[in-house]
Amino acid sequence: MNTTRFFYFTVLIAVVTIAAGVTAVPAARAVASTEGKKGLLAMGSQAPDFALPDVVTGKIVRRDDFKDQTAFLVVILCRHCPYVKHIRKNLVSFAKDYAGKRLAIVGISSNDPGAYPEDSPESLKQMAVSEGFTFPVLFDGTQEVAKAYTAVATPDFFLFDKDRKLVYRGQYDDARPGNRVPVTGKDVRAAVDAVLAGKPVSADQKHAVGCSIKWKK
Repeated sequence: MNTTRFFYFTVLIAVVTIAAGVTAVPAARAVASTEGKKGLLAMGSQAPDFALPDVVTGKIVRRDDFKDQTAFLVVILCRHCPYVKHIRKNLVSFAKDYAGKRLAIVGISSNDPGAYPEDSPESLKQMAVSEGFTFPVLFDGTQEVAKAYTAVATPDFFLFDKDRKLVYRGQYDDARPGNRVPVTGKDVRAAVDAVLAGKPVSADQKHAVGCSIKWKK
């Protein structure tokens, strides 16, 4: 195909695409997933303890601060990851929807801020304040908590029941950057609703997908 014909062919494809109302949006490439990983925190495991600083208030937050709540959701997150950015506003809405419903939520960021300054405590504080997070965002500076939870990706969701036994570990929903699936949090919502209703959580759980934890060297 000569240069002139190739040019007109390219223009024709672009016109047809625009006319059809289709915009090419490449899906973000997953760099980490719990799929096929060994040594992950097993279902029924006790929630690992922690004592970490809240990036907004500076106060130390502990697992047992929430012992009176029926369900306990730990969200491994950060600021820079596009997978977290994609669900962030919906996650804020999710937390507001469950306010007063005996669900405790904590976000934990364990990324190395030396390599990723956007995930420093100061930057995380800016995110939490600007987005209006109603749950504490904690900084795991030693990364020991991430290791205890066997965290793999951001975001990675861990839901524990009233006895603090792990009943759900996986994705927020099917939405990914670029795949056009609406962000609803349906997978986590279904698991939380089951725990709050005193019902078993479905064993059909999809693996977490996102950016890798940025471990210190």
